[in-house]
Amino acid sequence: MTPNTTVDALVLDLLEWLASRDRSYEETMDAWRTSCPRLPVWEEANDRGFVSIDKGHGESAVRVTSTGLEFLNECRPDSVLDGRTPRTPPLDQTGDDGRIDATSNSTREG
Repeated sequence: MTPNTTVDALVLDLLEWLASRDRSYEETMDAWRTSCPRLPVWEEANDRGFVSIDKGHGESAVRVTSTGLEFLNECRPDSVLDGRTPRTPPLDQTGDDGRIDATSNSTREG
């Protein structure tokens, strides 16, 4: 499968970038948030369920979901992942995974 649009190609770039190593929410927003209505890369990845924001121990991490990894592997089988699975967040002290809404602006740490 090949990307159908410019946005698909950029979403794939985002997924590869995220899958290469752990990224903080702040780092991800600095690199990928845009106000351009024609290139809603971050929003598109969220809407499709390709990324998640996980909070644990006072820090947020953005990660590729299994759905995002499947899309990446289907469209770019030679990607940097080489068939690896996405990282999962560690559980916090209470046993709650600390998952937060990826579309919420309140998650940005200031």
